[in-house]
Amino acid sequence: MATVARAPWKAETPESLARALGLGGIEAQEWLVQHALLKRLRQAVKAEGLTHAAVVRRGGSSRARVTSILKGSLDNVSSDLPIRLLGAFRYRVRVSVTRLVSAA
Repeated sequence: MATVARAPWKAETPESLARALGLGGIEAQEWLVQHALLKRLRQAVKAEGLTHAAVVRRGGSSRARVTSILKGSLDNVSSDLPIRLLGAFRYRVRVSVTRLVSAA
C-alpha cells in the first residue's frame, strides 16, 4: 500500500493551530488560555535570563514539570502552574470572560 506525501503546513495563529489539531470549541478555549500563559512565561524567563533550575527554585515546582512547560509541552499541565510560576516573577494574570454572540 502506497503512502501519500503531505505538504507541510503552517498555522499562523494559535486559533488556526487549535482548529488544525481538531480541537472542539471548549478544548480550543482551554488550549488557547494555556498557550497564552506558556508564551508569556517563556518571555518572562528569557527576559530575566534564568535557568530552569532558577525557575524551579522561585516557582516551587519540580524540574521535570518546569522543563516540560518551558519546552512547550502542555500535556498534563493545568493552568494553575504557569500562573503560579508567572506570579513568582511578579507578573499578574488577568482573566477576561465574554459571552459569544450566537449566530441566530
